Amino acid sequence: MAYIVVLNPLILGFVPDSTGTFLGGGTEPGSGIPAIAAGTALVAGLLTILMGGLANFPLALATGLGLNAFVANSIARVSTWGDAMGLVVLEGIVILALVLTGFRKAVFHAVPQQLKVAISVGIGLFIALIGFVDARFVTRIPDAYQTTVPVQLGADGHLVGWPVLVFCLGLLLMIGLWVRRVRGAILISILASTVLAVVIEAVGDLGPASADNPGGWSLSVPSLSGDLVGLPSFDTLGEVDLFGAFSSVEGGVLAALLLVFSLLLADFFDTMGTMTAIGAEAGLNDEAGTPENAQRILVVDSVAAIAGGAAGVSSNTSYIESASGVGEGARTGLASVVTGVLFLLAMFVTPLVAAIPSEAAVPALVLVGFLMMQQVTEIDWRDVEIAIPAFLTVVLMPFTYSISVGIGAGFVAHVLIKVVTGKVREVHPLMWIVAGLFVVYFAYSPISGWLS
Repeated sequence: MAYIVVLNPLILGFVPDSTGTFLGGGTEPGSGIPAIAAGTALVAGLLTILMGGLANFPLALATGLGLNAFVANSIARVSTWGDAMGLVVLEGIVILALVLTGFRKAVFHAVPQQLKVAISVGIGLFIALIGFVDARFVTRIPDAYQTTVPVQLGADGHLVGWPVLVFCLGLLLMIGLWVRRVRGAILISILASTVLAVVIEAVGDLGPASADNPGGWSLSVPSLSGDLVGLPSFDTLGEVDLFGAFSSVEGGVLAALLLVFSLLLADFFDTMGTMTAIGAEAGLNDEAGTPENAQRILVVDSVAAIAGGAAGVSSNTSYIESASGVGEGARTGLASVVTGVLFLLAMFVTPLVAAIPSEAAVPALVLVGFLMMQQVTEIDWRDVEIAIPAFLTVVLMPFTYSISVGIGAGFVAHVLIKVVTGKVREVHPLMWIVAGLFVVYFAYSPISGWLS
């Protein structure tokens, strides 16, 4: 998960708000990156420790990918960074209230067991795709080519550059160690690949990947030069205006409420899917497919959303990469406590964390994706009433690059099929509500366009 300390600043630090200000208060792109990185590590560390101590579950938390891009591009651009983070805090407060009243857990229990399995499988495919994309083993075909094929192998239909070779060798090493049951296979592979990457960069000076340099490093350039230790800056903490967006966003109160609703749905179901998947992989779920301390897990996750907004680093949420720890044997909250402490230490060694290129780290996502995919045999593919919703859940997560879209499509399809087959009574009342909310979620653009 260490990559989020590097990636979150890249997503949040280069987007100006409606006043031309960048997160952290600067007027130059990227001026707030050190503060965003420190704030990201701080909140991730504290909330992951809380998860381990309160819920005793091997689940770590950090700024949510996808959520941070939504905050930056859909909210901050049309308001201010303070207004955007205010909506994140409000979303966290609402979702915490839903947890404390038992509504969030009740919805979780209303979901059919095989749909829960499909969520886990879909997330497995999703994180495997993230791994391939972050390593540039898979890339998006430039729009200039006017092709109907959206992605391709490598940069031009072929594997290009030393960084991709680092990824391939790391993945092969990880698989080899894993099938030989070598303890620490994932960590050994990451460390070995990082050493190789640092040597290659020192010799070849490849630099970051770009249109003119397709053979460069994807997210961060491996280098041990410069200061490796420094005092963190927390300039983003408290950069929040709780109700500012209700007057600054075009469309006023209703438009701001729709933004909160969109954040809420994404956070609500991403955590459900992640919690289920981690519990299933660790063998910690009960017969209903629910972790023993689900209520405490959801409470901590809700508090994390509030904390992320208050710290100015976007909503924090449970991370599916926690499956990497489970893959190495994590079964209790001790793993989360250790992970949280390491995040806090990362505040002081951000340059060292940045030295690990994605090409060395993301083979773990591919391997864990395989492990989660193994649950697919628990779905009865001969029963179309469950198989079609499960199929949509599984495939739309990687195809749309969104966990929430996959879950929403599966829920809506489940309700629709029960209606057309005359089995309305088999649909839990909460599934009606959630499916209806997802219809609104999918129709966000036309609704917001109508409002404006």
